[in-house]
Amino acid sequence: MDQQKLQALVEEISSSCFNKPFTHKAVFNNRLRSTGGRYMLSSHDIEINPKQLIEHGEEELEGIIKHELCHYHLHLEGKGYRHRDRDFRHLLAEVGAPRFCTPIQAAKAVKTIHLYKCNSCLQRYERKRRMDTRKYVCGKCGGPIRHMI
Repeated sequence: MDQQKLQALVEEISSSCFNKPFTHKAVFNNRLRSTGGRYMLSSHDIEINPKQLIEHGEEELEGIIKHELCHYHLHLEGKGYRHRDRDFRHLLAEVGAPRFCTPIQAAKAVKTIHLYKCNSCLQRYERKRRMDTRKYVCGKCGGPIRHMI
């Protein structure tokens, strides 16, 4: 799906589910990581995470679009558009939009980047950040530590 098809889909969902036009831009944003989409308050544009479409399909994408359109229409009408507002929750239920999107698997995976090992007792240390092995010793036996990976 490209940007033009996304724009047409958002406009179609807005007119069919909300009976109101969507007059701003809807775009894919590859930089979104943990969210399915977002509504921009200043420009009134909607950004969608393309990984949601790839990983979960078009049905999940339509749910995300409905969710963001709830923010969009309520904000333009001057009603409660935030997640905690009653107007927002009521409109979500009315159009059948999900409150939260299905998490992306790649966003949840936390990888260990650095593996350290004590030369004396062979104690392993897994770290996200690199550390200077000249400054630190093993917490178990006090022996020298070396970088494995």
